[in-house]
Amino acid sequence: MSEVIERARRAKRGYAGGEQRPLGGYLVALGAYGGVVAALAGLARLTGRTPPERVSPFDVVLLGVATHKLSRALAKDSVTSPLRAPFTRYREPAGASELNEDVRHHDPLRHAVGELISCPFCLAVWVGTGLTSGLVFAPRLTRLVAVAFSTIAASDFLQFAYDGVKHRAGE
Repeated sequence: MSEVIERARRAKRGYAGGEQRPLGGYLVALGAYGGVVAALAGLARLTGRTPPERVSPFDVVLLGVATHKLSRALAKDSVTSPLRAPFTRYREPAGASELNEDVRHHDPLRHAVGELISCPFCLAVWVGTGLTSGLVFAPRLTRLVAVAFSTIAASDFLQFAYDGVKHRAGE
């Protein structure tokens, strides 16, 4: 066992290149994600739920847009900053009700969680998995939630387009 631990330490040093990288925290996050997916698969089997025969292109687009918006809202919105506060520190506004934040912990697990919850790209894996699982367990409700977040995303793009037109008209 000590040889395995030593190999892991050497791999971490070789990977990090002198930087502090929370590989242990990432490993825990990966394990948690795998555990959630395994639990969802087990629950589906126990309850007799099966994946859809096919996923329609409409559902792919709907869940994709909803995943984008929900991930961005959780990771960047001012209103959701209390959820990130235990792991991040406010740095500056990032425009359109979004914030830039820094991860504030050196503990590998808390650092990894801080990175995960403040990165919309990272969080999208979890959100997308949740919405996709929703198609198995509660497809009607999942589609309704996805419609809500997709509608908000469309509204965001229209707000930016409107502001752009208004700005150009004022020039």
